[in-house]
Amino acid sequence: MGKLLRPNRKVGIIGYGAYVPMYRIKAEEIGRVWGVSSFPIQEKSVPGLDEDTITIGIEAARNALKRAQIDPKLIRAIWLGTESKPYAVKPSGTVIAEAIGATPDVNAADFEFACKAGTEAIQAAIGFVGSGMADYAMAIGADTSQGRPGDHLEFTAAAGGAAYILAPKISETVAYFEASYSYVTDTPDFWRRQHEHYPRHGNRFTGEPAYFHQIINAAKTLMEELGYSPNDFDYAVFHQPNVKFPLTAAKILGIPKEKVLPGLLSGIIGNTYSGATLVGVSAVLDIAKPGDRILWVSFGSGAGSDAFSLVVQDAIEEKRDLAPKTMDYVNRKKYIDYALYAKHRGKYIM
Repeated sequence: MGKLLRPNRKVGIIGYGAYVPMYRIKAEEIGRVWGVSSFPIQEKSVPGLDEDTITIGIEAARNALKRAQIDPKLIRAIWLGTESKPYAVKPSGTVIAEAIGATPDVNAADFEFACKAGTEAIQAAIGFVGSGMADYAMAIGADTSQGRPGDHLEFTAAAGGAAYILAPKISETVAYFEASYSYVTDTPDFWRRQHEHYPRHGNRFTGEPAYFHQIINAAKTLMEELGYSPNDFDYAVFHQPNVKFPLTAAKILGIPKEKVLPGLLSGIIGNTYSGATLVGVSAVLDIAKPGDRILWVSFGSGAGSDAFSLVVQDAIEEKRDLAPKTMDYVNRKKYIDYALYAKHRGKYIM
């Protein structure tokens, strides 16, 4: 039996949508406060006072519906992947389902697996649709991530997300999944215990044994099992906690950076955690041509990666303009200083 994950019927994406908050803070402004002069990114997104993971998920879901052009009541599952849900006990998926008019005949749940919770929801949705249990399922990855004041995570922890509506592969789907693969180990690189406000990280574990080990093994296994090489992919989107890591992963795999840059947004919006690869792929779908193949590899601390091979279909040409594009949100920005940023993120509550 092979290692690839393949459903009984081919599954595609019939609608997708992203959302990134308008507010931004420059890395140099954070550095000014903490006396730091070198930064992993240029600037990052900051949620407004009235924004959280649920509102981000709703905006992304509405954009996905605009492209899918289906009745929301046909969606039989809505799964939100996040590590920053507003409620410790109360699902966020139900709020999103209600807001978009998908209730009550729907399965709803929140997924957790650090930054790969969004692709965990994608994997589950592929199984749900691929098994024939449903014709439509929505997977969302969204976060309003937090970094302890003064910690190096504060430079990158950002907000944003994307939603994907999955359906059986038909002419109306904008892309379809050839196969997927998941790779998981127990690696203590990043965690947050119950009742703790900010995450902790095991510095020496975050790179080689965590991010790179999972990403490289997931990508290599997927390609080997499919009989593909890096040359078979037109784009590659990796989890992006910063700019350096995904570019380094691409170099190790033999993928030119030109294939990575279109979906590499962390330098200008930060690390959106569970939304990171989903937002990156949405940006690629906004510009990809029919027949293009996308390598999509997420990463979640703790640790693991989901890898997908995605092929773009003809319907992308007529559907991509039905909702705001990812770069429309990226380019819509209003800068704030550290004081306003601290207020928006509740950092005065220690």
